[in-house]
Amino acid sequence: MAEFPANKPGIFQAWVLAARPKTLPAASAPVVLGAFLALADCTFRWGPALAALAGALLLQIGANLANDVFDFHRGADTEQRMGPMRATASGWLTPRQMLTGMSVVFGLALLIGVYLTWQAGWLVAVAGLLAILAAIAYTGGPYPLGYNGLGEIAVFIFFGLVAVCGTYFVQAQTIPLLAVLAAIPMGLLCSNILVVNNLRDIETDRLAGKRTLAARFGAEWARREYLIFLVGSYLTPLVLALLRLTPWTALLAWLSLPLAYRLVQQVRKAQGRALNRTLAGSGQLQLVFALLFGLGLLFK
Repeated sequence: MAEFPANKPGIFQAWVLAARPKTLPAASAPVVLGAFLALADCTFRWGPALAALAGALLLQIGANLANDVFDFHRGADTEQRMGPMRATASGWLTPRQMLTGMSVVFGLALLIGVYLTWQAGWLVAVAGLLAILAAIAYTGGPYPLGYNGLGEIAVFIFFGLVAVCGTYFVQAQTIPLLAVLAAIPMGLLCSNILVVNNLRDIETDRLAGKRTLAARFGAEWARREYLIFLVGSYLTPLVLALLRLTPWTALLAWLSLPLAYRLVQQVRKAQGRALNRTLAGSGQLQLVFALLFGLGLLFK
């Protein structure tokens, strides 16, 4: 059975649960790293940086609401679900309310996008609209990305490359090679959150016809995927330092290795609901990695 409050939550608590606040550290991590990159290059600006953070959080919440209602329509959220119960499937909020809330959140994200477009030009508007479309298309539309094994790719692009490079761009109106390369671990670590989610839900996803990579290739494949993404994340600062694109202090990111090791052990051994802790920990790892990596970039 899925985890959910013993009593039906009030309307405010229902919206908070639907927004999934535990996912927000991961949403903020690439923005934090993009801000550190701008700070290291003396192009940091508070206004655009904070607006980028707010936009990223709203996009994450909007994606969570979209996922909640579209998974309900497709029958993916049932009583057999191993993760926390979803607001629509539990009856806390109606599909109409959820779609309205999703529209409001994405509308607020668009307003922030207007400000950022004014600050940095029309490319920001294009990136923002594509990000909203991707958030909806993850579980909605005629070809939902998450149901067809494309979730990791979408997450890597929009919560890695676009988020880091976009944060830098709205402050400096340019995107250096280092921003693109530094975004790689953010995309990989955020994708690992999805890997754990799909590993946990592998059986219920198969029943619902949700063909994630884990559902297609199996649990052991997903565990190897998680490890490969971690290795790629931690090798990136080393390669950048060897290429003299960053100072060696970028390896401060490696101080998060003990947390990464614990998560690998959990992924290897845990199943079902026990992976909920790993899911939250993977989001925390991404934020800790971003903070340490970003701090290391300042020592030029």
